[in-house]
Parts: sequence; C-alpha cells; structure tokens
Amino acid sequence: MIRKSVPNMFTIGNLFLGFLAIILVFNEYTELAAIMVIVAMLCDGLDGRVARALNAQSEFGKELDSLSDVISFGVAPAFIMYVTAFQGINEATAWIVTAIFPICGALRLARFNVVAGTPGYFIGLPIPAAGGVLCTLALFAADINTVVLVLSTLLLSYLMISTVKYPNFKKIGIPKSAIWVTPVVVVIAVVLAIKFPGSISKMIFVPLVLYALYGLKKNVEQISRLDRVLKRRGRRRGQNDEAVNKTHM
Repeated sequence: MIRKSVPNMFTIGNLFLGFLAIILVFNEYTELAAIMVIVAMLCDGLDGRVARALNAQSEFGKELDSLSDVISFGVAPAFIMYVTAFQGINEATAWIVTAIFPICGALRLARFNVVAGTPGYFIGLPIPAAGGVLCTLALFAADINTVVLVLSTLLLSYLMISTVKYPNFKKIGIPKSAIWVTPVVVVIAVVLAIKFPGSISKMIFVPLVLYALYGLKKNVEQISRLDRVLKRRGRRRGQNDEAVNKTHM
C-alpha cells in the first residue's frame, strides 16, 4: 500500500506547487511563482519514473497526474502571464488569451490519456514544457512587447493541441536502488529555487523554449512538405489534362 502511494506523493507535490504558484503571483512574488512551476516539473518528471521503478503504475495515478498538470502547468502559468503582462491590455482579450492556454492544455492531456501515441514521441507539445516556457517567459515581460507575449501564449496553446511529434524522454528510468534519492533532489531544488529564483528560472527558459521551437520547426517542415506534394499533384493534373486535350485534337 505504501509502495503504491509513493509516486502519488510526487504528483500531489506537483499539484501543491502549482497552487502555491498561483497564490505567490497574486501576492507579487512573480519569480518565486515561476520557480514553483519549474520545481513542479521536476516532481512531474519523477512520479512516473518512480511508479515504473516500483511497479506501482495505476489508473488512479494516471488520472491524478493529469488533473495536477492542468493546475500546475495550465492554470498557474496562465495566471502568472496574466498578472505579469496582460493587466494593461483590453480586458476581454486578456481573459480570452489567458483561458485558451489551460483549455488547450486540458485538451492535450485528454488526448494523451485516450489516444495511443507514437513510441518515443509525444503528439503535441507536452503541457509541462508549455507551462514552463510560459511562466519563465513572463519574467521577461518588462523587456518584451505585450503583443509578442500574447502571440507567444497563443502559439504555445496551438503547439499543445497540434500533431507535431516531440521527443519523449520519459523512458529514461530511475534504478530502484536510487529512489530514496529523489525526495532529496526535490528538497535541494526547492532550496536553490528559493535562494536564486530569478536566475534559475531564466536559465531553465533557454532549453524549454528550444524544445518548444523544435516542434514549430517540424510544423513548418510539414506544411512545406504538404505544399510541395500539392504542387506536384497540380503539375501532374495539368500534364494529364494537356495530354487529354491533345488526344481530342
């Protein structure tokens, strides 16, 4: 019983940190709020690995993980961006853009739970990565035009529900003998996060945004490939029509 509860403790920790991030940003601790989301990503990455190492996977844990992710990586990052950057724009626009992000995140999670994916890949940008990019991007709100931040939020929302394939690193497991280290890793991460909130968040931003842009690049390649296919079909159709016309002449 205790063995099966261990992975869920990491998931609950993820949920708690997401809720804490919402409270912190409304109390103007933006950097701490962002770092809580980053540490929640660590918990989210550990819960599945610990479950596999202990052979404690369950449908309950899977559903709890999805519900926690909606809060920690959907609602919390959206609120961080709203409070930090969207206060000065049209209210309706701010509300709609803020709401779209967690909605797309929930759709992404629902699809992940019911649709079989491609081995080694995620279909669509994973919500933890999207939430990590959004909450760390908010830290640059003073230096980036609000229109860019709005478009970035919508782009991340789209990438979550897209069919672009992203590399899946979840298969990298944890040895059963090293499970006792995982709570220590989380505690160290929290201590470092509290001590250097802004620096760590901005450092994490770089690899996360590169991961998100990987999917955008793939999406552009898919569109270019489709455009070339359509052009080839158009040329073939034109050649066939020309051949038919010559036959009837």
